[in-house]
Amino acid sequence: MADAPRRSRRFRSVRARTTLGAVVVVLAALLVGAAAFVVVLRLVLLDGVRTAADAGLEQASARVEADGAGVVSGYEDVLVQVVGDGGAVLAHGDDADPPALPTAEESRWSHDGERWLLVADDVDLPGGGEATLVYGVSLEQTDAAVGAAVALLAVGVPVLVVLMGSVTWVVTGRSLRPVERMRNEVETVRAARPDARVAVPDTGDEIARLADTMNAMLDRLDRSAEGQRRFVSDASHELRSPIATIRQHAEVAAAHPERADVTELSEVVRSEALRLQDLVTALLELSRLDEGGIGQRRPVDLDDLAFDAVARARSAGHVHVDGSGIAPARVLGNERVLAGVVRNLVDNALRHASARVAVALAEDGGRAVLTVDDDGVGVPTEERDRVFERFVRLDEARSRDAGGAGLGLAIVRDAVRAHGGDVTVTDSPLGGARFVVRIALGG
Repeated sequence: MADAPRRSRRFRSVRARTTLGAVVVVLAALLVGAAAFVVVLRLVLLDGVRTAADAGLEQASARVEADGAGVVSGYEDVLVQVVGDGGAVLAHGDDADPPALPTAEESRWSHDGERWLLVADDVDLPGGGEATLVYGVSLEQTDAAVGAAVALLAVGVPVLVVLMGSVTWVVTGRSLRPVERMRNEVETVRAARPDARVAVPDTGDEIARLADTMNAMLDRLDRSAEGQRRFVSDASHELRSPIATIRQHAEVAAAHPERADVTELSEVVRSEALRLQDLVTALLELSRLDEGGIGQRRPVDLDDLAFDAVARARSAGHVHVDGSGIAPARVLGNERVLAGVVRNLVDNALRHASARVAVALAEDGGRAVLTVDDDGVGVPTEERDRVFERFVRLDEARSRDAGGAGLGLAIVRDAVRAHGGDVTVTDSPLGGARFVVRIALGG
C-alpha cells in the first residue's frame, strides 16, 4: 500500500506529464494526418479510375457509333452495356449480363462483392436510333490500396507513438538528471557545511542558470544565517551587561547591608533597567522591520515629526539645534516608525555634535529629503556603509552609556528601506556628518 502514493507521485512528475503531453499531441497529429492521408489517397486513386473510365467510355462510344451495339460483346474485365429506350439491354460485354446497369453520368455499383465506378453517355446507333452506353471500371485495386494504407497506418501510428513516448521519457529523464543532482546537493547543505554549493554544469542552458540562481540563493541564506547568528550573539552580549550590573550591585548590597546605599543602589538599578528597556525596544523594532511590519501606510507630515524632534533636542540644552530649514513635506508611511527614524538621527547627531546640530527637510524630484547635520568628527569614508550595521560603534573608546547599543542607525536604515527610501551619510557643511534620508512623496 505504501508504494501506491509513490507511484501516484511518479505519474504526476514533470517527466510523466511531459511524456504524456507529447504522446497526446503527437497521437492527435498522427491521427489527423493519417485520416487526411487516407482521404487524399482515395481521392487521387478515384480520380485515376475516373480518368480511365472516361477514356474507355469515349473509345467504346466511337466503336458503337461506327460498327453498332454488337461490338461491345468482346469487352472483358470491364462492364459495358448498350441500354435502349425503356431499359432494355441491347448488347453487353462478357462481365455485364442483364439486368441493365444504372445510366446516370457517374455512379457506384456493387456486383458479386466488388465495387465498380460506372460512367454513361448517349450514343447514336448506325441505321438510326439512340441508346445509352454504360462503361464500368473496377474499384478493387483502389479499395485494396486504401485498405493496405489504413492497415499500415493502424500499425505504424501506435508504434510511432510508443517510440516517441519512450524517447521523450528517456530524454526528459536525462534532462532532469542535473536537477535531481542539484536537489541532492542542496539537501546535503547543513549547518555543518554552510559553504556547500551546487555544481554548475558547463552547458550554458536553463539548468546552468538554475544552478547559478540556486547558488545565489544559498549565498543569501548563508549571509542571512551568519547575520542572524551574529545578531543573536551581539544581542546576548548587550543584554548580559545591564543584567550583570544589576546582579552585581544587588549581591553586594545583600552581602554587606551595613554599607549599602539604598539611593545609589536604586539609581543603578533604574539606570540599567532603562538601558535594558531601550535595548529590548530596539530589538523588537528591528524584528518588526525584518518581517516588513511597518503596518498600514497613511499620509504623514514629515515636517511635524522633524519639528517635534528639534523641540525635544533643544530641551536637552547642551548644543544649539537649528530647525529653520524644515519645509512642509508629506509621505505615505507609518507615523510611529518614521518618528523613530527622525528621533534616532537627531539623537545620533546630538551624541556626536560639539556645539551645533541642523535639521532640514525639503522636496526634491518627487521625494522628501531629510538632512541632519552635526559639527562633530564625522564618519570616515570607509566606514559609511558599516555605520548602518547592527551593534556597530565607530567610537569604541566611548562608554556604552554614551555611545548607545549601536542599533539606532540600523533601525533607521531598515525603517527607511521598508518605506521604499534610502539613507546615506556624507560630509556636513558644519564639519561633521550629514545623514540624508530620501522617501517618495505621497498623500
